Amino acid sequence: MLRIGSGAVTIEQLLAAARGELPVALEAGAKFRERLEAGRAALEAALAGGRPVYGVTTGVGASVGTHVPAAERQAMALNLLRFHGCGTGRLLDEEAAAAVVVARLVSLARGYSGVRPALLERLCALLERRILPCIPEEGSVGASGDLTPLSYLAALLVGEREALVNGQVVPAAEALAAAGLEPLVLEPKESLALMNGTSVMTALACLAFERAAHVARLAAGVTALASHAVAGNPAHFAPEIFELKPHRGTRRAGAWIREDLAGSAAREPARLQDRYSIRCAPHVIGVLLDALDFAREQLEVELNGVNDNPIVDPESGEVHHGGNFYGGHVAFVMDGLKATVASVGDLLDRQLQLLCVPETSGGLPANLIRGVAHHGFKAMQISTSALAAEALKLTLPAASFSRSTESHNQDKVSMGTLAARDGLRVLELTETVAAIVLLAACQAAELRGAPPPRLAALLAAVRAEAPAVSEDRRQDLDIARVLVLHRGRKLPLS
Repeated sequence: MLRIGSGAVTIEQLLAAARGELPVALEAGAKFRERLEAGRAALEAALAGGRPVYGVTTGVGASVGTHVPAAERQAMALNLLRFHGCGTGRLLDEEAAAAVVVARLVSLARGYSGVRPALLERLCALLERRILPCIPEEGSVGASGDLTPLSYLAALLVGEREALVNGQVVPAAEALAAAGLEPLVLEPKESLALMNGTSVMTALACLAFERAAHVARLAAGVTALASHAVAGNPAHFAPEIFELKPHRGTRRAGAWIREDLAGSAAREPARLQDRYSIRCAPHVIGVLLDALDFAREQLEVELNGVNDNPIVDPESGEVHHGGNFYGGHVAFVMDGLKATVASVGDLLDRQLQLLCVPETSGGLPANLIRGVAHHGFKAMQISTSALAAEALKLTLPAASFSRSTESHNQDKVSMGTLAARDGLRVLELTETVAAIVLLAACQAAELRGAPPPRLAALLAAVRAEAPAVSEDRRQDLDIARVLVLHRGRKLPLS
């Protein structure tokens, strides 16, 4: 059980909860509930005392100068989520939508958002019953948080718009009724608390974090297989080299490649120094691994932070108006992460070219197939080039495209959600490049013969799903099957 409110939540816990592998419940202790109730009471005391509270006594955004009388505040809580119902694009899938709900729950449970315990309990109920918001992926500039996409979560709570249930899109009111849940009546400030935060970009970034870590390990395995296939020099991965410039990620990547090559038969390498896409692979993959270490720290701060506005201090009763909804750290993390992932994709694309040319493969057949009438991996090279080019194109930093919007109130925005979405697309492309190069490296290793034990196990796992290419045939199904193996964590990589 993941007890929300009992301590910091890790990326792994968030993702396990999003997949339904880890049940979610609020901290059961009395002190936690008292803190939530104190936050709500502090907000109500501020309102009773005539203090201005953004989004409750005032309009929102550039309308902050508009006074909202007490009689209109309940309606405003509903109208706020309604007018933000303008998201576009594809819907987030079930895992991503659930991750958004968990991320929002974690932040609100800190007790600084002035929401009732009943609202948090309802979020837990939605996760338990797997009634998830249908969230269009487009429409957020990343400050004030993810207003438009998070409005779809708020709408689900009140029984409006649609829900995702068992992979089907159904009216939200019907989904709640089928689960025996009444629509929630949101109190003033609660819709704003749900919407004015970074939970969509953070959830997507956490999903990208996990996938990037697995891409790094796969890239090391493919590199080892390619090194063996081209009769490469295993001395390039000696630990002494990496200790002299001890970036943690480079040392880790070098160790993975070295371990995968362990047990190789003694032979003379084809060259004293392999080309950079083999020799420097630990340094390329290592940058991604070090970026992941940095990303974890920043993303877990964002995940566990109070990232809405205004903030209500349950102890002092103060209402703070600030900008914690700004997603700059997520934007920076994801702009960096997508660049390092795309660089790994580019590395693997270069390795494929080495494997397919006899002059660079140590004498393997051209395009990894015998016979002049067949073309083997010739077109696969074109595919990886197209995929790698698209990934590299997406490495332009999203944060650099800040726009002034909403009547120049949001005049500097983070674009953190765009960066996270870019990152996921770059990962999709790079995973596909890795799958293609893995297929080619398996073909090349068989032509070379006698792969060491760990690489033999990797080759066997691939061959169980995709046979060798002995004559020209379609290979798109092979790519798809290897992607299923990779994404299902079924490749034998440590």
